[in-house]
Amino acid sequence: MQAMLFPMALTLRMVLIVVVGVFLASFVDGVAGGGGIISVPTYFLAGLPAHLALGTNKLSSCIGTAVSTGRFIKGGYVDWKLGVPSILLALYGAHLGTKLQLMLDEQYLKWLLLIVLPIVAFVVLRQKQLPEERGEIAPGRQMAIVWAASLIVGAYDGFYGPGTGTFLILIFCQLGRLDLRTASGNVKLVNLASNIGALATSLMNGKVFIVLGLIGAVGSILGHWLGSGLAIKDGSKIVRPIILLVLLLLAIKVITELL
Repeated sequence: MQAMLFPMALTLRMVLIVVVGVFLASFVDGVAGGGGIISVPTYFLAGLPAHLALGTNKLSSCIGTAVSTGRFIKGGYVDWKLGVPSILLALYGAHLGTKLQLMLDEQYLKWLLLIVLPIVAFVVLRQKQLPEERGEIAPGRQMAIVWAASLIVGAYDGFYGPGTGTFLILIFCQLGRLDLRTASGNVKLVNLASNIGALATSLMNGKVFIVLGLIGAVGSILGHWLGSGLAIKDGSKIVRPIILLVLLLLAIKVITELL
């Protein structure tokens, strides 16, 4: 246990980098998902090795995501018929993804992302705004889309993570025909579940800097509280620009790492 509380020396520089970086990441995540694009590099910048950075990020992210999830639940923006199975599928997917992450090089996934990102960006730019009302879709088809996305993107979240919430919002809105606020609420459920699944697997393998993750959770709670409130209030006016920013940052991050 001592090894996970302090797997390496904790410095003031490390604490300051994590609190500020995780706050910014969590604000973005609370609005439109995708905060891992900022928070994962934040833990790298603080000096953590890759697997420890990814596991510690899940601890602070878990706590912050619980806050924004609670806000969406309180506002009534969750479809529980879709949400409960999604939670279970995301938990399982994240567990498998994290186990895979601990065995494989993530380089292959980064190349795949370079193919996917321009397609996702094209879809977002083509749509003037994300839907404020539910679209017409057969219930069975909607369930299949939402549940499959929860499993697959949940596995991606466990394996790597950045962009998870953004991908889920786009799938739930564009393919699953959910309105933006309900899609965002259900995305928070899925994201929280995948974070928990990934965190549990990382903890079992001793890949979490627990003390630093709890410190980062302070910034995560504040960022998620402010970001989720803005998303509920302003809807697609704020979410669409943030999604485009997230996709741009993710593309830059992936290209930089590959080069």
